[in-house]
Amino acid sequence: MSLLSLLESVIGRSKKTSGNNVSFKCPLCNHYKHKLEIDLNTQYWHCWVCNAKGRKLYTLFKKVNASISQLRDLGTQTDSYIPKQENKQCHISLPSEFKLILGGRKANPEFRNALMYLKNRGLTKQDIVKYGIGYCESGPYEKMIIIPSYDSDGKLNFFTGRSYYKDSTFKHKNPKISKDIIGFELFINWNEPIVIVEGAFDAIAVKRNAIPLFGKILLDKFKKQIIEKNVQTVYIALDCDAKSKALDICQYFIDTGINVHLTELNEQDPSELGYKNITDIIYKSTPITGSDLMIKKMGIAL
Repeated sequence: MSLLSLLESVIGRSKKTSGNNVSFKCPLCNHYKHKLEIDLNTQYWHCWVCNAKGRKLYTLFKKVNASISQLRDLGTQTDSYIPKQENKQCHISLPSEFKLILGGRKANPEFRNALMYLKNRGLTKQDIVKYGIGYCESGPYEKMIIIPSYDSDGKLNFFTGRSYYKDSTFKHKNPKISKDIIGFELFINWNEPIVIVEGAFDAIAVKRNAIPLFGKILLDKFKKQIIEKNVQTVYIALDCDAKSKALDICQYFIDTGINVHLTELNEQDPSELGYKNITDIIYKSTPITGSDLMIKKMGIAL
């Protein structure tokens, strides 16, 4: 199917205008004339009546509730939505030395130290139970807290290790598999706003509908899922040392027509702020616009 045929299947019959431009009746304002103009080369679209416009066709497709198959077809014609083949995940399992914190023996000093570390990080018993948090006394993840992540079917898709001793040489350790997964997907309600954070402890601090990137980059599976689930609003709550990456993620969501909020964390990360403070910051935040984003990017560049 050609790009023009795909467009006509989504928004109706077209008229040739000039060059590579074609016009349609705008599905957003329903004007009776062909006032929605699209450049088939650049993907730029603009309605001369309601002034709706965009630089990518997937923005328009999303606004008119195009189907997933139509979005996929769009990906074969343009670079606006190309769901890449998912990385084949290597088999992953928790370390053989893994022990659940729940039910640990108080007489065991390693258990007590692991539990004390979690309490000092602000985790509650409910958090520990909900996320199935454990620890290792020996092995590759010796003296580390282990936080598992499960997909929507309850299958392990990642885990992260964090030393519970301050003087440890290695503070973090992750399995050598792709991070192109949905962190804590088992607990996500895609019909509600999504909060994007860096690490597992940040997501646990937010408590509700928070997805850790296990890093600072929004990867392909997450991008695909956001579109497929028709997410309406996202909150970006990356650490302060990731401002540039946070702005890149904001740009992506703005381009896809999603309502995006950028939180101001004032040199602290969500896990340091704790549930009450990070929740207040999230819900007091306002949507960021393209012009806001430009000003912030200029501020970083200076």
